[in-house]
Amino acid sequence: MIVAVAVGVGAVVTLALWVGTRPVFERPIFLRENFAGRPVPVAVGVLFAASATFGVAVLTVIDSVGIEVDPEAVAASHVSLLAVVGFTLLGLLDDVAQDSGVSGYRGHVAALVRGRLSAGALKLLAGGALSLVVVAPVAGESAVRLAVDGALVALSANLANLLDRAPGRVLKVSVVAMAAVIAGAGAGAEAIGVGFVGGAALALLVPDLREKLMLGDAGSNALGATTGLGLVLNCSEMTRTIVMIVVLGFNLLSEVVSFSAVIRRVGPLRLLDEWGRELP
Repeated sequence: MIVAVAVGVGAVVTLALWVGTRPVFERPIFLRENFAGRPVPVAVGVLFAASATFGVAVLTVIDSVGIEVDPEAVAASHVSLLAVVGFTLLGLLDDVAQDSGVSGYRGHVAALVRGRLSAGALKLLAGGALSLVVVAPVAGESAVRLAVDGALVALSANLANLLDRAPGRVLKVSVVAMAAVIAGAGAGAEAIGVGFVGGAALALLVPDLREKLMLGDAGSNALGATTGLGLVLNCSEMTRTIVMIVVLGFNLLSEVVSFSAVIRRVGPLRLLDEWGRELP
C-alpha cells in the first residue's frame, strides 16, 4: 500500500510542479533543439528530484510525529532520495555545459588523456562514486558486492541516458522497468523510492511524447539510477549480478551500435517506440 501511495504522490506532485514551472523552463537558458529541430525546454527531469524530495519530506514528518511508518520504507526513501538528487545534479551539469564533440566512454577517456575533464566525464566519475555510497548499506563489508551493486546503479543511470534519444522512449522503458522492480519486490516498503520516481515518470510521459519537454541528462540519469538502486534494495545478489552484466553489455554495445537505428529496423520495437508520439 505504501508504494502505491508513493506512486500517486509522485505523479500528482510532479504534474503540479510541471504546470507551475513551465514559464521557468521556457526561458532561453533551458531551450534546446530536439531531434526534430524544434526548440523544447530541456532538463525538466529536475522535477524528479524535487518531487521525490517533497514525498520523502512528508514521509519523514509523518514518522517524526509518532505515526507508525515502516522503518524500512523510511531508510529506503532516504537512500533513494540521495541517489535521485545526486544524479539529477550531475545530469543537470551535463545539460547546461553542452560539451560538443565529446561523447561515449571513449570520447570522455580521450578527453581526460588530453587533460580535459568534460562535464560528461565528471558525471561518470562522480556518478560512480555516488553509486558506491548509496549501495553501501546493502553491500555490507563485501568489497566485491559493493563494486557489483555500485556498477549496477551507475551503469543503469548511463543506459537510461543512452535511451533518451526520442520523445517518451526512456520514460516508457523506465516505467516498465520500475513496475517490474515493484512487482518483483511484492510492493514492499523498500521499493518506495522507485514508487516516488515511477509516479513522477508517469506524470511527464504525455508531455514528453507531445514534445512539450525534454528530460535531459538530469532526468534520464535519475530514472536509471533509481531503477538500479531499486534492484539493489529489493533483489537477490544473483539477480543483481546478472542484471549488472546485462546492463554492462548494453553500455559497451552502445559504443559500436546505435540503439535508435536498431529500433527503426525492428518492427515491434519501432511500433512501441512510436506509440503515443505525434509523428509528422
